[in-house]
Amino acid sequence: MDTPRVGIPEHLAGRMTMAEQHAYLRARLGRPLTRRGMLRAGAATAGAAAGTGLLGGPVRAYADPAPSPGPSPASSPELLVSSAASAVDGKHVAPFGRHLAFGADPRTQMRISWQVPFAVRRPYVRVGLAPWDLGLKLEAEVRTLHTPPLSKKLPAVDQVYLHAALDNLRPGQTYYYGVGHDGYDPADPRHFSGTGTFRTAPERPEKGGKAEKFTFTAFGDQGVSYQALANDQLILGQNPVFHLHAGDICYADDSGAGKPTDVYDARVWDQFLAQTESVAASVPWMVTTGNHDMEAWYSPNGYGGQSARWALPRNGFDPAHSPGVYSFVYGNVGVVALDANDLSYEITANTGYSGGAQTAWLDRRLGELRRTRGLDFIVVFFHHCAFSTTKAHASDGAVRETWLPLFEKHKVDLVINGHNHIYERTDALRGTQIGRKVPIGGTADSTRDGIVYVTAGGAGKSLYDFPAPDSYEGHVKDLESVESYFWEKGRVKHPEQVEWSRVRYTGFSFLAVESEPAARGGRPRLRVTALAENGARIDHFDVVRPARRD
Repeated sequence: MDTPRVGIPEHLAGRMTMAEQHAYLRARLGRPLTRRGMLRAGAATAGAAAGTGLLGGPVRAYADPAPSPGPSPASSPELLVSSAASAVDGKHVAPFGRHLAFGADPRTQMRISWQVPFAVRRPYVRVGLAPWDLGLKLEAEVRTLHTPPLSKKLPAVDQVYLHAALDNLRPGQTYYYGVGHDGYDPADPRHFSGTGTFRTAPERPEKGGKAEKFTFTAFGDQGVSYQALANDQLILGQNPVFHLHAGDICYADDSGAGKPTDVYDARVWDQFLAQTESVAASVPWMVTTGNHDMEAWYSPNGYGGQSARWALPRNGFDPAHSPGVYSFVYGNVGVVALDANDLSYEITANTGYSGGAQTAWLDRRLGELRRTRGLDFIVVFFHHCAFSTTKAHASDGAVRETWLPLFEKHKVDLVINGHNHIYERTDALRGTQIGRKVPIGGTADSTRDGIVYVTAGGAGKSLYDFPAPDSYEGHVKDLESVESYFWEKGRVKHPEQVEWSRVRYTGFSFLAVESEPAARGGRPRLRVTALAENGARIDHFDVVRPARRD
């Protein structure tokens, strides 16, 4: 359950930071001989276009600045710009793995990403207001990853990822899009089934919009499996406006045990993006970083692969090196994504890599969000648990020590974690103590009672065990306390008896959260529901705040 150290000798396992692992692999395996040009932070965009009139624009699409290659060319991620034609005719190359993400402003910004199995000429996205009229054609950016054989069992792998960033969109507007390249036109009737759709966030009430109900979903620890696919399909039935993935995304390194027998297989990402496309092609898939997402070959902090595969909001403290740290506002909810690898006492390969910059950014950003007019709730999501009782990982004391005081200071309303492959939910906590018991069906006032913490790690990977019986809707077994532990500095397990473990479910599941704006004089409300893989409800509770006076 440690962090991936593919190809690192066993006597070094557990002792090396991600930067040390990266340097070791680069020195051991060398750099590929074929490289067309490193992408640099702030490099010129791959293409730009403007549409005037068709979408009510101008709508601009351009490539986001590429991830920084690190402190020196010798330690940079294998991010390449492909300018050569593929040896395969473009008409035989079908795009796959489409996934959407918001920009920093979901009202006006959308990022469209996809993959092709071979390099192609002039990739692009078509956009329009109707599926039969994709009149605006916008050039895409190319990001290529090269992965050498990190095991004798595997070949070298080259992966081609394409991205288009759309700005100046209309709030609350449904758009249709298709992705293509020379030889494969999504406007061709033969490819009509590949047309995707997305909807921008509505204008906020203080900007002249109308307060609307909406639902978002969340989970962590997905991987590639029948259970993961089943969860994806069930999520579609909730009609979410976005989805939060709390890390450990695909498990290209499945064991993460730090042994020389570990196999990092980059091709698992191809399987994952193909599996997820049925949802992520229409629902923005907002991911953050887990311990299995640190992939040492690509960059000193292991996030070069994530930077190549995803186009996430670039408003965090260091988007070039920490792509899983960002925020956005949808309706009356502010969402903050964090990278708990930076803190963890349990898995220390990246502990302290930001030098405190992430936490300083979090303090500033939570303050800004809390001062935002029209915003009721703040939801924070990240991987390592603040509060969980499983035998596998339990809780991380570093998260409690460093971030809980900020959550309290800025009155965060809901925290969502992964890491433990189960569903578990706390009472409303003030610090580490119960502020109010919240039974199934109960309500917590986050300004008075404290914060509810949810572990939603049952997305698809093999399940963990609790030290106490399950207790969930229809099968309640209230206990006075549960024997557990949390991680202290030095990877020490500190025993604790906890009273806050209110709901426990050993099964595949996900979270659905409905934001209900306040009626005149009423209170805004988050209706939180946990659903099992078969669609059965296993938990539900509400989070409320006082009526706003702005």
